[in-house]
Amino acid sequence: MAGMTERERYLAALLFQKPDRVPFAPGHGRKSTLAAWRRQGLPPEVKDYHGYVRQLLGMEPASAPATVSIGVDFRMIPQFEERIIERRPAPAGSAGRGTLVVQDWKGNICEISDEYDVSYLREAIDFVTRRWIRCPVESHADWEAMKTRYAPGDPRRFPADFQQRAAQLRHRTSCAVISFPGPFWQLREWVGFERLCMLFIDDPAFAREMIDFWRDFVCAVLQRIFREHVPDVVLVNEDMAYREKPMIGPEMARHFLLPCWRAWGEMCRSAGVPVYEVDSDGHVGQLIPVWIEAGFNCNSPQEVAAGNDLPSYRQRWGTRMAWRGGIDKRAIARGGRAIRDEIDRVKPVIDAGGYIPGCDHGIPPDVSWPNFVEYCRLLAQATSWL
Repeated sequence: MAGMTERERYLAALLFQKPDRVPFAPGHGRKSTLAAWRRQGLPPEVKDYHGYVRQLLGMEPASAPATVSIGVDFRMIPQFEERIIERRPAPAGSAGRGTLVVQDWKGNICEISDEYDVSYLREAIDFVTRRWIRCPVESHADWEAMKTRYAPGDPRRFPADFQQRAAQLRHRTSCAVISFPGPFWQLREWVGFERLCMLFIDDPAFAREMIDFWRDFVCAVLQRIFREHVPDVVLVNEDMAYREKPMIGPEMARHFLLPCWRAWGEMCRSAGVPVYEVDSDGHVGQLIPVWIEAGFNCNSPQEVAAGNDLPSYRQRWGTRMAWRGGIDKRAIARGGRAIRDEIDRVKPVIDAGGYIPGCDHGIPPDVSWPNFVEYCRLLAQATSWL
């Protein structure tokens, strides 16, 4: 099967077929990581560091990425004003930094270090710790107001040239992905993590109302998309696990979240979407059976520090679930033998198929540029690029 396109290779890998090579997807660094790498040897003029690594290693260049996206917006319309509410100086005599109290685009009021600005809360620019002060939905009145921001038929939700974009994407050679928050993620954005977990117990009817609303909103948007465009991957962002356990147990997930996940999964299958993927940090072992019931056939990023054991998962769930990620960022940071041992650990899963290996989260700044290059070299060997 020599000469596969990036799209063909990606789908063959995740659907337990036989790609010519496993996709090379080492992972991405954030702003602080790239700043460290430029001090350690990544030339300042290089923008595409993945392409540069391929060149350093003598790999075949990657195919050109898609020049168009479908451009559909699942976010609230209108968004909240991003603004600084208060500047708080560092305590007297402290060597630390001051902080900012800000309102982000989702309506959250939170406190962040003043080394950042509000834009860092819009995209995953860097690893930013925040302290939540107020969430946008703290009452039923807040909820009624929030619902008005999620009109599926709002003309701003779809680009004016949506049909032209869809027509262009029919001839794509790289994967088309549509992503949006899952019910747990979205409700957490509205009401906050602790309150959401308590709502499942104290006010389950309100939790169910919000979940059903989000299910129906996403269904309406997907229905319109699928009339013109069938993506290769529908990715549900659903961070809902900690280091050792999920944030809610599997039975609670089945009761509240499974119907929503399943409704979307049935829509995806009916439309012909080949990969229905769920993304969650943390230890997800207890959630995987629920996700399989929901129709998900891929999971990422499989954080090793949280106790996920990919070889064990593959043995337990076979071809019912494909995986992305799963390479321990801490091993890459340690370098040397630690990287080799980590690649050896996941090599049986690579060889078995249904797996695209890569860093198990954003690549942190303690991964040096030389260690990243060595990791890429060993990963390229394990996936038959070298």
